[in-house]
Amino acid sequence: MTTAFFSHDDCAKHNMGAEHPESPERMFAIVSHLADTELAQALDWIKPEEITRDQLLAVHPERYLHQLEVMQPTRGRVFTDPDTALMPASLRAARLAAGANVQAVDMVLSSQVTNAFVCARPPGHHAERSRSMGFCFYNNIALAAMRALNFHRLERIAIVDFDVHQGNGTVDAVQGDDRILMCSSFQHPFYPHSHCHDEADNIVNTPIAAGTSALDYRKQVEADWLHRLQDFRPQLILVSAGFDGHRLDPMAELNLEAEDYRWLTDLLTSVASDHANDRLVSTLEGGYHLTALAQSVAAHLEGLASVG
Repeated sequence: MTTAFFSHDDCAKHNMGAEHPESPERMFAIVSHLADTELAQALDWIKPEEITRDQLLAVHPERYLHQLEVMQPTRGRVFTDPDTALMPASLRAARLAAGANVQAVDMVLSSQVTNAFVCARPPGHHAERSRSMGFCFYNNIALAAMRALNFHRLERIAIVDFDVHQGNGTVDAVQGDDRILMCSSFQHPFYPHSHCHDEADNIVNTPIAAGTSALDYRKQVEADWLHRLQDFRPQLILVSAGFDGHRLDPMAELNLEAEDYRWLTDLLTSVASDHANDRLVSTLEGGYHLTALAQSVAAHLEGLASVG
């Protein structure tokens, strides 16, 4: 069994501008770095297909999908919020990123691969059911969860989000759904300044203060997550993998290193081993220092590829 690596060149055609941090160079940096490692030969490289409209409707209402399509320009850029822009290639890129997550769930749950990482963009965890924001249009990880629950008929799924920004969109999509346990660590107070005190029983928030050491981050995450995950006994783990908590990242103020992302990966694959037959799908969210991003993704992939 192997680790699948999903990516598509057309995801790089979504370009919000030369100064925008969520740039095509993020994907290029990851793939270029992997090419120089033994991991490149160990991964199963897969080019995804676009998500279908019916699959999108599992999370996003028709009126929202239509709104995005009407807004997408034939040239130039149109901003859907101060940080998020549509251009002619944007929605195809977003459909490919979302489709990769659905396809990864299908392949993992049909035992074609052990686990999977989606290296695609735009990211998804800030996209609420009816609102694009924070560089995101479709909520990739929520769409993956609905695929596993509604099509594959799983009963319990864990979503783990370790991006430095809280996944407000995912909370919006899954709060109150007792089939899903969502564990989320994020710098606080920080963007998006919402959902951080959510009271839903299925949401485990771990707010992290700016400047927190990597050791203290590990202690907080393990204390908040491990027993909840083990007690929940997820049949699949979905990961919103944001690497912007790295100490070099210009978008945040935490102090993680690549080895901390390997530690997080090992924690999650251990839970997956105990309860989910190793089944795990991870998708790229944030990470804006290109070297730190590439190194952190490689550490994450080394952990995934070591399973089995």
